[in-house]
Amino acid sequence: MSQQYQMRFAGSGGQGVILASVILAEAAVICGFQAVQSQAYGPEARGGVSKAETIVSREKIWFSKVLRPDFLLALNQSSLNAYAPSLAEGGVVMIDDSLSAAALPEGTRFIAVPILRTARETVGKAFTANIVAVGAINAALRLFPDEQLAEAVERHIPAGTEAINRKALAAGAALIGAETARAFARSWE
Repeated sequence: MSQQYQMRFAGSGGQGVILASVILAEAAVICGFQAVQSQAYGPEARGGVSKAETIVSREKIWFSKVLRPDFLLALNQSSLNAYAPSLAEGGVVMIDDSLSAAALPEGTRFIAVPILRTARETVGKAFTANIVAVGAINAALRLFPDEQLAEAVERHIPAGTEAINRKALAAGAALIGAETARAFARSWE
């Protein structure tokens, strides 16, 4: 298995996909990996298309653009439709369960979880959807130890929001069952 893992995060501006990407890159660095992160969004910023990418590697990263992601997070239908076809063979897509998986190429491995609903209803703040997603991603792929992920989150959130973000991270992780984690875990060995 490759020692490099390429991730793409996509959604509407304001959903926090860029911060989610930054947090996972930070967690990688905390854990001793090499990481690069990049982002792109339309001029609309809020409501427009937003995309972020993170590459995590045990070795030096020579090219910082994601061409065929191993993982895709899609929080809106247009992002899913646009980016799912570029997924690497054997890649994984995580979608909000409000999206239609019919847009996925046949044979795509995917996880549908209620990210947006969990942020609104369980955490009580829609703006925590990105942190809910980070918790779910890490629980499903088993990328980094929970402590290092929590440290990365706390490095990138405003002071005074620690409790709500810890709640969001735990709520996201709780969306992933043990069977799903066994099926989708990423091995660095």
